[in-house]
Amino acid sequence: MTDATSPPVAVGAPSKQPKGLYLLFGVEMWERFSYYGMRALLVLFLVSKADGFGWTKEEASHVFGWYTSLVYLTPLLGGYLADRFIGTHRCLITGGIVIAAGHVCLAFVNQTSFFVGLGLIIVGTGFFKSNVSTMVGQMYTEGDRRRDAGFTIFYMGINTGAFFGQIVCGAFQESPRFGFHWAFGAAAVGMLLGLAMYVSHKRRYLGEIGDRPAREVAASVADGPSAPLTHDERQKILAIFVMAFFDIFFWLAFEQAGSSMNFFAAERTQRTFAGFQVPTAWFQSINPLAIMLFAPVFARLWTWLAARGREPNTPVKFGIALLTLSAGFVFMVVGARASEGGVLVSPLWLTAAYVVHTLAELCLSPVGLSMITKLSPPRYGSVLMGTWFLATATANFIGGRIAGTVEKIERGEVFHLFGGQADFFFIFVVSSAAAGVAVLLLSGRINKLMHGSA
Repeated sequence: MTDATSPPVAVGAPSKQPKGLYLLFGVEMWERFSYYGMRALLVLFLVSKADGFGWTKEEASHVFGWYTSLVYLTPLLGGYLADRFIGTHRCLITGGIVIAAGHVCLAFVNQTSFFVGLGLIIVGTGFFKSNVSTMVGQMYTEGDRRRDAGFTIFYMGINTGAFFGQIVCGAFQESPRFGFHWAFGAAAVGMLLGLAMYVSHKRRYLGEIGDRPAREVAASVADGPSAPLTHDERQKILAIFVMAFFDIFFWLAFEQAGSSMNFFAAERTQRTFAGFQVPTAWFQSINPLAIMLFAPVFARLWTWLAARGREPNTPVKFGIALLTLSAGFVFMVVGARASEGGVLVSPLWLTAAYVVHTLAELCLSPVGLSMITKLSPPRYGSVLMGTWFLATATANFIGGRIAGTVEKIERGEVFHLFGGQADFFFIFVVSSAAAGVAVLLLSGRINKLMHGSA
């Protein structure tokens, strides 16, 4: 039996994904076009003396950390509003409008409008981010084996948008004719396109999914919204919090892409080829491009392994992800060591790091989103998705603070091991590997808390 938030699974076609998945794929693609297009330029704009505010790297990294943490903190509130009062559908529309307004504000050349714009994006993302992921989960019934593969396909939408957003906005930023503010304006256009796509096709492909708050849907079934959590539900929620703790270690390292690795691309990487200078932001597009290439492989892999009863459980996938992330930072350590003394190193060091980080991300991020929809009691689905993003918010804040120490570590003021910037990137080799080993050692106990649901 299904309710208004969960359409039935197609009988006789268990491997075919719901059509609504591809609508949400497109909507999220355009929202991420706007988010990542601007994110790739944020620290570069803040430190630019010619077109930006001329801040130090430390100041820019701290603002980057605050901003990226807050855009993952506000989904907790957005999830609560969706579950209790207005549903995921209205939250998406509200969020899209506010995000677009924020990007428009960034296009004006003054600090007041710039920070008003950042504030609007933070608020709008709170309405949008957790709820679009929750809507994906609402399309599947409990025990549907298509769920992990569906979230991996959805994750392709996120990264398709990220790829083109960083390419387009990066090209505008590097152009002497346009510059940063035209790039920020392009991000606004992307969000408006996503919103128009959603509004025009929602009824056809998603029906009534997301129209009613989860609390209201729960009231229509036997247990009702006020029924206490069962023992199994409490254990599953505890498992979410345990996994969220390990999630922090992943993202505080991974999100160096927008700060310290971005500076490495701008200052220490050879970017001129045959007279053409590659925009700094384009290096960040390597990650979403690799996801576009590898996500279908991972989607098929999880489905193939699940059909044979050999799919790793979620904690094991997390452990693999963290160890792979650690391996990716080895390339940054070696590349940073080679760049000391003003040498511009081959772009292959950054490229290799981003590709390996992509493989790690595919083992963790879409799997984590799917896990939340599996383990959450339906009446708390959006708020627990917001709680999951709270871990990402914490990671971004910590990662921003660590990125702000890059110059101090480079000068040997904090510790000295390899010397220079190599010491900075080695932090993430160690932290990611340690977290990966820990989650693998605990995977059996965590899986018991999940009761085999993830």
